[in-house]
Amino acid sequence: MAEESTPTWEDVARVYGRKIYNFAYRLTGNPDDAADLVQEVLLRVRKGLSSYTPGSFDGWLWRITRNAFLDDIRKKKRRPTSPLPEDERNIAAASPSPDEVLASVRLSEDIQSALLKVPLDFRECVVLCDVVGLTYEEISEAVEAPVGTVRSRIHRGRKMLRELLTWPV
Repeated sequence: MAEESTPTWEDVARVYGRKIYNFAYRLTGNPDDAADLVQEVLLRVRKGLSSYTPGSFDGWLWRITRNAFLDDIRKKKRRPTSPLPEDERNIAAASPSPDEVLASVRLSEDIQSALLKVPLDFRECVVLCDVVGLTYEEISEAVEAPVGTVRSRIHRGRKMLRELLTWPV
């Protein structure tokens, strides 16, 4: 995507939709929450494209994704929910979407559950680097932290993951 011009909303949805979903799934650990987060991000992008000034589009997009995720966490803390009983949940179950299948294939369940145990600041940096593939500078802009802090969070997050995934000797 050219940095000089503002992309259309359709371009953003087509080019970044899968990456946004993958990032959202790694943060939430839930395919439904991830799909809701993607919708919220794309709505915010649609509203914000008119005021976007060309620069680092990736940083702008990932900051929107991060902020939408944090807003959702705050909202859920204000209005806690309880899950449906197990028998009712099976009635409403549908087959997984292609994005859900792809997301579940890329990281094994033990890696995903370990990832969810890593504190958010470290998890988001590790996911943006190792799953989404952003540079340290792009992550720095997205999480609004200095590059040195991003490097430290990635290093410490990977170390935490390694400790969670290593079998006791």
